Amino acid sequence: MLIFAFFPLFAMFAQPLAHISPWIPCIIIGLAGAGHQAWSANLYSTIGDMFPKSAIATITGIGTMFGGLCSFAINKGSGMLFTYADGLGDAFSFFGQTGKPAGYMIVFCYCAVAYLIGWVIMKTLVPKYKPIVLD
Repeated sequence: MLIFAFFPLFAMFAQPLAHISPWIPCIIIGLAGAGHQAWSANLYSTIGDMFPKSAIATITGIGTMFGGLCSFAINKGSGMLFTYADGLGDAFSFFGQTGKPAGYMIVFCYCAVAYLIGWVIMKTLVPKYKPIVLD
């Protein structure tokens, strides 16, 4: 899963390399999406490998609920960030981008490192993958 957590890091280069060709961001975002899908598939199989059959649906449901809540939060926060960046115009900058493109750069950077943060949290909470026994 660590290998797949590195794939989304390429997303940080999508916007800065867009001036070369519009195909470069398409390819980079495609690689990041492939890394996301590989991460997701492995995460679901990890749950199936670690928990008893009677708990798999519950654990998956809890994780999906938090994923949905976090998705709402990042969409709401991104909208607020874009509105704020648009209001400031060129006074708002991040990694060489100004205005609304700087807001997009912030979101791409956050999404790029989120998988590595998730992997670190997962390895901290579950240092060894072994079946969990529920009493």
